[in-house]
Amino acid sequence: MRLGVLDVGSNTVHLLVVDAHRGGQPTPQLSRKSVLRLAEHIDDRGDLGTKGADALVGAVLGARRQAAELDCDELLAFATSAVRDARNSAKVLARVAADAGVQLQVLTGPDEAELTFLAIRRWFGWSAGRLLCLDIGGGSLELGVGDHEVPEVALSVPLGAGRLTREWLSGDPPSKESVEKLSEYVAAELSGPMRALLAGPRPDRVVASSKTFRTLARLAGAAPSKEGPRVPRRLHVNGLQQVIGFISRMTATDLAELDGVSAARAHQTLAGAVVALECMRALGVEEFELCPWALREGVILRRLDGIEGL
Repeated sequence: MRLGVLDVGSNTVHLLVVDAHRGGQPTPQLSRKSVLRLAEHIDDRGDLGTKGADALVGAVLGARRQAAELDCDELLAFATSAVRDARNSAKVLARVAADAGVQLQVLTGPDEAELTFLAIRRWFGWSAGRLLCLDIGGGSLELGVGDHEVPEVALSVPLGAGRLTREWLSGDPPSKESVEKLSEYVAAELSGPMRALLAGPRPDRVVASSKTFRTLARLAGAAPSKEGPRVPRRLHVNGLQQVIGFISRMTATDLAELDGVSAARAHQTLAGAVVALECMRALGVEEFELCPWALREGVILRRLDGIEGL
């Protein structure tokens, strides 16, 4: 069957179209993003503003039409932290349903963590042993650990790269003081979740997914995306520290010109790097393995497994 997956995130609205069947590896047919930066359209009251809602409706409508043109059998549409956290979330969802003809399912943070964990487990397989997984999004950080396909602990922490950039980093490039304060804040916020993750046996592998981690790994010397998803990629603490020292002195415009850095996310790369480093320190590890599969693939796999809903 041909599935369309529509991911409404804090930064982008991403349509992924795959040919898939149960027991088989999903084969991508199309990947298209609309950069909306919805989280930046949240006003002082916590509402998603009219401009942001207008852009969301337009992007979802365009994605629905494209999915229809590509003969998708089903469109799995979901939203994450930007819509989830908006005070007027229900009103926005109703408008998207009425004007774009798409019912967006709002995933909880633990939902995101569980689905991402499933995708990573399927990618690495049972031989990976006990997995600990991390995913940095625009609004939140998802964490999961376990021996099976459903994590024993699935957590979501409001440490997304976009959120932290808006709330903590001042200046372009950010001031040294603001970066130091951000590091202290992230370390404090991670203490409780990390205790929960490490309460059981030590993980056999610590795996990171998401665009943020891929960008950081590329800046630290990992293989470029053109070499394909099966090339092993890792992010080592020494490389990450060097990346932070380098990009902390760059403007977002200059950073966007580096290989592997998208213009839409350049401004929040430093905050993502700070979160990644503090996660390494809290876990007591020196590197993360990278997985090319994440939340969208988890949604696809869950659907193919025949479990109702997402």
